[in-house]
Amino acid sequence: MELLKDKKRGSRKPTKVGEIIKLKIMPKYVIEREIPGAGKLTADQLKAISQTSCGVLSKMGPQIQWVHSYVTTDKIYCVYNAPNEEMVREHARQGGFPANSVSRVSTIIDPTTAE
Repeated sequence: MELLKDKKRGSRKPTKVGEIIKLKIMPKYVIEREIPGAGKLTADQLKAISQTSCGVLSKMGPQIQWVHSYVTTDKIYCVYNAPNEEMVREHARQGGFPANSVSRVSTIIDPTTAE
């Protein structure tokens, strides 16, 4: 329970008892981008793509965030936090990136899920 200091008496008293704080968690999305030869892109090419993405994100504001991406032979899988799928697709449109599939993450599991 969070306590506030009473300036008059120097005592501590509880804040509103039973107050519920609701946190809104931003939805997470996985974007599949079909890019033939993605696995052969050079470090400079990946840097340029990243810079383009970051430039678009900067213009779109803090509601959309790029978490990270996985580069495979012919695809790049990107993980984004965004309020909705439309914003993810708008980022792709503005950046000139394909967004062949955009899927909202419903649950995240890892090895600790087995415990």
